Amino acid sequence: MAPRFGRVLTAMITPFDADGALDLEGAATLAKWLVEQGNDGLVIAGTTGESPTLSHDEQVDLVAAVVDAVDVPVVAGAGSNDTRAAVELTKRCTDAGADGILSVTPYYNRPSQEGLVEHFRAVSNSTDLPVIIYDIPGRAGRKIETTTLLRMADAFANVVALKDAAGDVAETARFIAAAPDGFEVYSGDDVLTLPFMSVGAVGTIGVATHWVAGQVSEMMQAFFDKNDPALAAEINARLLPSYSFAGPGRADAPNPIPSKAMMKVLEQPGGDCRLPMGPEPADLQDHARQILVGLAK
Repeated sequence: MAPRFGRVLTAMITPFDADGALDLEGAATLAKWLVEQGNDGLVIAGTTGESPTLSHDEQVDLVAAVVDAVDVPVVAGAGSNDTRAAVELTKRCTDAGADGILSVTPYYNRPSQEGLVEHFRAVSNSTDLPVIIYDIPGRAGRKIETTTLLRMADAFANVVALKDAAGDVAETARFIAAAPDGFEVYSGDDVLTLPFMSVGAVGTIGVATHWVAGQVSEMMQAFFDKNDPALAAEINARLLPSYSFAGPGRADAPNPIPSKAMMKVLEQPGGDCRLPMGPEPADLQDHARQILVGLAK
Protein backbone atom coordinates (compact mmCIF):
# COMPACT_ATOMS: atom_id res chain seq x y z
CA MET A 1 0.00 0.00 0.00
CA ALA A 2 1.15 3.55 -0.70
CA PRO A 3 2.14 5.63 2.34
CA ARG A 4 -0.69 7.80 3.63
CA PHE A 5 1.08 11.05 2.73
CA GLY A 6 2.94 9.71 -0.32
CA ARG A 7 6.59 8.83 -0.79
CA VAL A 8 8.10 12.18 -1.76
CA LEU A 9 7.26 15.23 0.32
CA THR A 10 9.09 18.52 0.36
CA ALA A 11 9.57 20.57 3.50
CA MET A 12 8.67 23.75 1.64
CA ILE A 13 10.50 27.04 2.05
CA THR A 14 8.37 29.98 3.13
CA PRO A 15 8.31 32.78 0.53
CA PHE A 16 8.81 36.33 1.74
CA ASP A 17 8.55 39.54 -0.24
CA ALA A 18 11.26 42.17 -0.63
CA ASP A 19 10.33 43.67 2.74
CA GLY A 20 10.45 40.31 4.52
CA ALA A 21 6.67 40.00 4.82
CA LEU A 22 4.93 36.68 4.31
CA ASP A 23 4.13 36.16 0.61
CA LEU A 24 0.97 34.04 0.58
CA GLU A 25 0.45 34.36 -3.17
CA GLY A 26 4.02 33.24 -3.71
CA ALA A 27 3.49 30.31 -1.35
CA ALA A 28 0.49 29.14 -3.36
CA THR A 29 2.42 29.50 -6.61
CA LEU A 30 5.43 27.62 -5.26
CA ALA A 31 3.27 24.85 -3.81
CA LYS A 32 1.59 24.27 -7.17
CA TRP A 33 4.98 24.19 -8.91
CA LEU A 34 6.39 21.69 -6.41
CA VAL A 35 3.46 19.36 -7.04
CA GLU A 36 4.05 19.69 -10.79
CA GLN A 37 7.68 18.63 -10.20
CA GLY A 38 6.57 15.34 -8.69
CA ASN A 39 5.95 15.90 -5.00
CA ASP A 40 3.28 13.69 -3.47
CA GLY A 41 2.75 16.04 -0.53
CA LEU A 42 4.09 19.15 1.17
CA VAL A 43 5.18 19.99 4.69
CA ILE A 44 4.51 23.61 5.59
CA ALA A 45 6.20 25.73 8.26
CA GLY A 46 8.82 23.20 9.25
CA THR A 47 12.48 23.96 9.88
CA THR A 48 13.10 24.62 6.17
CA GLY A 49 10.01 26.84 6.24
CA GLU A 50 11.73 29.03 8.86
CA SER A 51 9.13 28.26 11.51
CA PRO A 52 11.22 29.83 14.29
CA THR A 53 10.74 33.21 12.60
CA LEU A 54 7.02 32.86 11.86
CA SER A 55 4.25 34.00 14.16
CA HIS A 56 1.44 31.54 14.81
CA ASP A 57 -0.89 33.73 12.77
CA GLU A 58 1.54 33.56 9.84
CA GLN A 59 1.86 29.80 10.14
CA VAL A 60 -1.90 29.30 10.11
CA ASP A 61 -2.34 31.67 7.15
CA LEU A 62 0.42 29.86 5.29
CA VAL A 63 -1.16 26.45 5.85
CA ALA A 64 -4.55 27.70 4.72
CA ALA A 65 -3.10 29.27 1.56
CA VAL A 66 -1.31 26.07 0.54
CA VAL A 67 -4.29 23.85 1.35
CA ASP A 68 -6.38 26.01 -0.99
CA ALA A 69 -3.74 25.86 -3.74
CA VAL A 70 -3.00 22.13 -4.09
CA ASP A 71 -4.78 18.79 -4.04
CA VAL A 72 -2.04 16.73 -2.38
CA PRO A 73 -1.63 16.09 1.36
CA VAL A 74 -0.52 19.17 3.28
CA VAL A 75 1.21 18.51 6.58
CA ALA A 76 1.43 21.48 8.94
CA GLY A 77 4.46 22.06 11.10
CA ALA A 78 2.90 22.90 14.45
CA GLY A 79 5.57 22.18 17.03
CA SER A 80 6.93 24.21 19.91
CA ASN A 81 9.07 23.82 23.01
CA ASP A 82 6.03 25.06 24.94
CA THR A 83 3.40 22.32 25.12
CA ARG A 84 0.53 24.75 25.48
CA ALA A 85 1.70 26.66 22.41
CA ALA A 86 2.08 23.42 20.42
CA VAL A 87 -1.45 22.36 21.37
CA GLU A 88 -2.91 25.75 20.43
CA LEU A 89 -1.09 25.82 17.10
CA THR A 90 -2.05 22.21 16.34
CA LYS A 91 -5.71 23.06 16.87
CA ARG A 92 -5.47 26.12 14.64
CA CYS A 93 -3.69 24.23 11.84
CA THR A 94 -6.32 21.51 12.08
CA ASP A 95 -9.02 24.13 11.62
CA ALA A 96 -7.06 25.63 8.70
CA GLY A 97 -7.52 22.42 6.72
CA ALA A 98 -4.23 20.58 7.14
CA ASP A 99 -4.18 16.86 6.35
CA GLY A 100 -1.63 16.05 9.03
CA ILE A 101 0.53 17.55 11.76
CA LEU A 102 4.33 17.51 12.01
CA SER A 103 5.27 17.93 15.67
CA VAL A 104 8.92 18.49 16.44
CA THR A 105 10.77 17.46 19.58
CA PRO A 106 10.58 20.31 22.09
CA TYR A 107 13.85 22.16 21.62
CA TYR A 108 16.30 24.00 23.89
CA ASN A 109 14.67 23.11 27.22
CA ARG A 110 15.71 19.43 26.77
CA PRO A 111 12.84 17.64 28.56
CA SER A 112 13.05 14.16 30.05
CA GLN A 113 11.75 11.17 28.12
CA GLU A 114 8.64 11.18 30.33
CA GLY A 115 8.22 14.86 29.57
CA LEU A 116 8.38 14.07 25.85
CA VAL A 117 5.68 11.41 26.22
CA GLU A 118 3.37 13.83 28.00
CA HIS A 119 4.11 16.61 25.51
CA PHE A 120 3.20 14.43 22.54
CA ARG A 121 0.20 13.02 24.40
CA ALA A 122 -1.15 16.55 24.74
CA VAL A 123 -0.49 17.29 21.07
CA SER A 124 -2.08 14.07 19.82
CA ASN A 125 -5.13 14.60 22.04
CA SER A 126 -5.65 18.08 20.58
CA THR A 127 -6.38 16.90 17.03
CA ASP A 128 -8.08 14.12 15.09
CA LEU A 129 -5.46 14.46 12.33
CA PRO A 130 -2.62 11.98 11.89
CA VAL A 131 0.52 13.19 13.64
CA ILE A 132 4.12 12.77 12.47
CA ILE A 133 6.68 13.05 15.26
CA TYR A 134 9.84 14.85 14.18
CA ASP A 135 13.01 13.55 15.85
CA ILE A 136 15.93 15.91 15.13
CA PRO A 137 18.37 15.85 18.06
CA GLY A 138 20.94 18.02 16.27
CA ARG A 139 18.54 20.96 16.43
CA ALA A 140 16.37 20.03 19.40
CA GLY A 141 19.18 19.06 21.77
CA ARG A 142 17.30 15.97 22.85
CA LYS A 143 16.97 12.53 21.20
CA ILE A 144 13.63 10.78 21.47
CA GLU A 145 14.78 7.34 22.59
CA THR A 146 13.61 4.32 20.62
CA THR A 147 11.75 2.94 23.64
CA THR A 148 9.93 6.28 23.99
CA LEU A 149 8.98 6.33 20.31
CA LEU A 150 7.66 2.78 20.57
CA ARG A 151 5.59 3.66 23.64
CA MET A 152 3.97 6.55 21.78
CA ALA A 153 3.45 4.57 18.58
CA ASP A 154 1.62 1.93 20.62
CA ALA A 155 -0.34 4.26 22.90
CA PHE A 156 -1.39 7.23 20.75
CA ALA A 157 -3.74 6.13 17.99
CA ASN A 158 -3.18 9.14 15.74
CA VAL A 159 0.61 9.18 16.07
CA VAL A 160 1.19 7.33 12.84
CA ALA A 161 4.62 8.30 11.53
CA LEU A 162 8.11 9.49 12.33
CA LYS A 163 10.27 11.99 10.47
CA ASP A 164 13.69 10.64 11.39
CA ALA A 165 16.55 13.13 11.29
CA ALA A 166 18.61 11.47 14.00
CA GLY A 167 21.16 10.13 11.50
CA ASP A 168 21.45 6.61 12.93
CA VAL A 169 20.33 4.05 10.34
CA ALA A 170 20.97 1.09 12.65
CA GLU A 171 18.78 2.55 15.39
CA THR A 172 16.09 3.39 12.84
CA ALA A 173 16.18 -0.24 11.71
CA ARG A 174 15.65 -1.37 15.29
CA PHE A 175 12.72 1.00 15.68
CA ILE A 176 11.05 -0.09 12.44
CA ALA A 177 11.45 -3.75 13.34
CA ALA A 178 9.55 -3.20 16.59
CA ALA A 179 7.01 -0.57 15.49
CA PRO A 180 3.32 -1.41 15.11
CA ASP A 181 2.04 -2.55 11.72
CA GLY A 182 1.26 0.45 9.55
CA PHE A 183 3.50 2.89 11.40
CA GLU A 184 5.51 4.82 8.80
CA VAL A 185 9.01 6.26 8.91
CA TYR A 186 10.18 9.07 6.63
CA SER A 187 13.77 10.04 6.13
CA GLY A 188 14.43 13.53 7.44
CA ASP A 189 17.90 13.71 5.91
CA ASP A 190 18.16 13.70 2.11
CA VAL A 191 21.44 11.81 1.94
CA LEU A 192 20.11 9.00 4.16
CA THR A 193 16.87 8.45 2.25
CA LEU A 194 18.06 5.38 0.35
CA PRO A 195 19.76 3.80 3.40
CA PHE A 196 16.60 4.39 5.42
CA MET A 197 14.49 2.82 2.68
CA SER A 198 16.70 -0.24 2.85
CA VAL A 199 15.65 -0.81 6.48
CA GLY A 200 11.95 -0.08 5.97
CA ALA A 201 11.35 3.67 5.62
CA VAL A 202 8.50 4.54 3.27
CA GLY A 203 9.76 7.82 1.81
CA THR A 204 11.32 11.19 2.47
CA ILE A 205 10.43 14.62 3.76
CA GLY A 206 13.15 16.29 1.80
CA VAL A 207 14.81 19.61 1.06
CA ALA A 208 16.61 18.96 -2.22
CA THR A 209 13.24 17.69 -3.42
CA HIS A 210 12.49 21.34 -4.11
CA TRP A 211 14.29 20.70 -7.41
CA VAL A 212 14.87 16.92 -7.66
CA ALA A 213 11.48 15.52 -6.66
CA GLY A 214 11.11 13.76 -9.99
CA GLN A 215 14.48 12.04 -9.71
CA VAL A 216 13.85 11.04 -6.10
CA SER A 217 10.52 9.58 -7.18
CA GLU A 218 12.32 7.59 -9.90
CA MET A 219 14.76 6.29 -7.28
CA MET A 220 11.87 5.14 -5.14
CA GLN A 221 10.13 3.50 -8.06
CA ALA A 222 13.33 1.60 -8.82
CA PHE A 223 13.63 0.48 -5.21
CA PHE A 224 10.01 -0.24 -4.29
CA ASP A 225 8.24 -1.02 -7.58
CA LYS A 226 10.93 -2.45 -9.84
CA ASN A 227 12.88 -4.27 -7.12
CA ASP A 228 16.06 -2.84 -8.65
CA PRO A 229 18.28 -1.55 -5.83
CA ALA A 230 21.22 -1.15 -8.21
CA LEU A 231 19.26 1.33 -10.32
CA ALA A 232 18.11 3.11 -7.16
CA ALA A 233 21.73 3.42 -6.06
CA GLU A 234 22.73 4.76 -9.48
CA ILE A 235 20.05 7.46 -9.35
CA ASN A 236 20.93 8.27 -5.76
CA ALA A 237 24.59 8.79 -6.70
CA ARG A 238 23.58 11.45 -9.23
CA LEU A 239 21.63 13.25 -6.51
CA LEU A 240 24.44 13.47 -3.96
CA PRO A 241 25.61 16.97 -5.02
CA SER A 242 22.04 18.24 -4.65
CA TYR A 243 21.76 16.67 -1.20
CA SER A 244 25.01 18.30 -0.13
CA PHE A 245 24.00 21.67 -1.56
CA ALA A 246 20.66 21.61 0.24
CA GLY A 247 22.04 20.52 3.57
CA PRO A 248 25.39 20.73 5.34
CA GLY A 249 27.57 21.43 2.31
CA ARG A 250 28.51 25.03 3.17
CA ALA A 251 28.95 26.53 6.61
CA ASP A 252 28.14 29.99 5.25
CA ALA A 253 24.79 28.84 3.81
CA PRO A 254 22.77 26.77 6.30
CA ASN A 255 19.36 25.38 5.38
CA PRO A 256 17.20 26.94 3.92
CA ILE A 257 19.49 29.57 2.36
CA PRO A 258 20.62 27.22 -0.48
CA SER A 259 17.05 26.20 -1.36
CA LYS A 260 15.99 29.82 -1.53
CA ALA A 261 18.97 30.57 -3.80
CA MET A 262 17.97 27.64 -6.03
CA MET A 263 14.39 28.89 -6.27
CA LYS A 264 15.69 32.28 -7.40
CA VAL A 265 17.69 30.56 -10.15
CA LEU A 266 14.57 28.61 -11.15
CA GLU A 267 12.51 31.83 -11.02
CA GLN A 268 10.18 30.56 -8.32
CA PRO A 269 8.91 32.49 -5.29
CA GLY A 270 11.02 32.46 -2.17
CA GLY A 271 12.88 35.66 -1.48
CA ASP A 272 15.52 35.93 1.21
CA CYS A 273 15.55 34.27 4.60
CA ARG A 274 14.58 36.21 7.67
CA LEU A 275 17.21 36.95 10.26
CA PRO A 276 18.98 35.40 12.00
CA MET A 277 19.76 33.08 9.10
CA GLY A 278 22.11 35.66 7.63
CA PRO A 279 22.70 36.89 4.09
CA GLU A 280 22.97 34.68 1.03
CA PRO A 281 26.62 34.27 -0.04
CA ALA A 282 27.37 36.14 -3.25
CA ASP A 283 28.35 33.03 -5.21
CA LEU A 284 25.57 30.75 -4.02
CA GLN A 285 23.33 31.17 -7.07
CA ASP A 286 26.29 30.33 -9.32
CA HIS A 287 26.77 27.21 -7.22
CA ALA A 288 23.08 26.41 -7.70
CA ARG A 289 23.47 26.71 -11.46
CA GLN A 290 26.40 24.29 -11.33
CA ILE A 291 24.21 21.79 -9.48
CA LEU A 292 21.55 22.04 -12.20
CA VAL A 293 24.12 21.60 -14.97
CA GLY A 294 25.40 18.46 -13.24
CA LEU A 295 21.90 17.04 -13.03
CA ALA A 296 21.39 17.56 -16.76
CA LYS A 297 24.43 15.48 -17.73
